[in-house]
Amino acid sequence: MAIQPIRLFGDPVLRTPAVEVVDFDAELRKLVQDLTDTMLDAPGAGLAAPQLGVGLRVFTYHVDGELGHLVNPQLTLSEDEQDGEEGCLSIPGLTWDCKRALSVVAHGFDMHGEPVVIEGSETLARAIQHETDHLDGVLFVDRLDQATRKAAMKAIRESDWFGAPDNLTVKLSPHPTRGLGI
Repeated sequence: MAIQPIRLFGDPVLRTPAVEVVDFDAELRKLVQDLTDTMLDAPGAGLAAPQLGVGLRVFTYHVDGELGHLVNPQLTLSEDEQDGEEGCLSIPGLTWDCKRALSVVAHGFDMHGEPVVIEGSETLARAIQHETDHLDGVLFVDRLDQATRKAAMKAIRESDWFGAPDNLTVKLSPHPTRGLGI
């Protein structure tokens, strides 16, 4: 097991768009394993590479007993929406209701470079959208209505973990990012 520390709200890597994976190599497979181990240990419904300080477009998910990962996701969202409680391992202990598409079709690749299509609704759709947002430097609090976002930011600032010194370190990706990733 390779459980890694999860980056918390305030870490700049969480606001930096991740770059596409171009090398489907042993390092990528280790990253997927680290993401999976860390997500299951937390526990969480998903974990994106930027949450471990790696600026690559890859995430893992564990929803309703289904464990998987997706590299370089492209999403097609339904027009139907759902509104429900959402949290984030990078914003520990806090949840708010967040609107998301009810269902999603996600195209991407597995860690070996093979094409993958994931179709999901409700919780799986929410997790896939949430993790893909992380890859774009977007946090779910950005999707809250103005009043809820204001309350969320207040709760984050008042949390005991916010602004901790180890929360603000930036680690370079071990993967080739061609100068584009953290």
